[in-house]
Amino acid sequence: MLKSRRGLLAAGISAVVIGTIGVVSTLNAGAEEIPESPAPAAAPVEAEEQAPTPPARLPWGAEPEDIQTGRDGASSGSLKASGLDAAAPDATGAEAGESYAPKGRTSRNGSLRRETTDVVPPAPPGINAKAAANAEVNFHYNVASQDAVTQGTYANLTIHKPTLAKNDFHTLAELAVVSSKDKIDQVVEVGWTVDRVVNGDDDPHLFVYSWVDGVPQCYNGCGYEQYSKNIRPGDTLPLDTTKRFGIEFHDNAWWIAYDSEWVGYFPLKHWTVDFSKTTLVKVFGEVAADNGEPCTQMGNGTTGTTENTTAARIGSISLIGTATAVEPTFYTVGSPSYKLTRLSARTFRYGGGPDLKQRPECVPS
Repeated sequence: MLKSRRGLLAAGISAVVIGTIGVVSTLNAGAEEIPESPAPAAAPVEAEEQAPTPPARLPWGAEPEDIQTGRDGASSGSLKASGLDAAAPDATGAEAGESYAPKGRTSRNGSLRRETTDVVPPAPPGINAKAAANAEVNFHYNVASQDAVTQGTYANLTIHKPTLAKNDFHTLAELAVVSSKDKIDQVVEVGWTVDRVVNGDDDPHLFVYSWVDGVPQCYNGCGYEQYSKNIRPGDTLPLDTTKRFGIEFHDNAWWIAYDSEWVGYFPLKHWTVDFSKTTLVKVFGEVAADNGEPCTQMGNGTTGTTENTTAARIGSISLIGTATAVEPTFYTVGSPSYKLTRLSARTFRYGGGPDLKQRPECVPS
């Protein structure tokens, strides 16, 4: 508040008051009449930004509990045999971090079918892979898609170790929440992947991914923030088991759930727009290959048909906090070697692979 003051008329001093700090003109004043300069105001202390906190319960309603982890470097097979939920890679494996490698995407009106890359897929031990320079990547999908305004989604995914051909990039299964049903803009993804580029071996690993303004980011980094002390993207997952995966928006962040824990999150500030709800939810299997008829398997390699009850399965697909949703659609993009069978509005079998009798070039040497 601007305060009045008495003029120093006897000294013939002119004075000016500015703002709230009473700046005084001391022109022509004697030394005894000049007031001491006020101490400089302390710079305001900026409040430290608080990290978001996860929901009290996991997307499927359970209270979080610590997962059971194996020794660092444990294989997916040994995790299954021991009844464990995950293990960190060993010192020689790829650590969770910013790994750049091909990643497919789908929307209601189209899918990313091809792209070029300079990434060279490392060959399995004892096999020489061809060099890749501006190689073409072909994407293949088995998809369940649903237009829905939600705060996220969750589902049960069977985890497998499908054969990844020496020249191909990955084979995976995932959940994705998307900002727009007509095109890919903002996306959060979680799932498991067999990817020698990212993980350095042929085991299934947990992964997260995001897209910002339609631009792919990277695996297990690029804005992702870690929360759990037990499980992180890049960890090895148990073979031939069923686990829950989830994505939920809460406290200005998209949270990632696996099994019985919150893993981490993508903060809302990661995007340039308000991406706090979805208009499209996708759940799918995906193969990234160097040709249109891959030697790589999807799912567990068993064709996803009605009679193949052992085929890979995605089940109990659920939406979080929605009152607006339409009937899901199921479809296949790419090679007919990968088939999908709808079992209900929430569950489907998927996957497959090459007929080795008809495709002898796909038989491992």
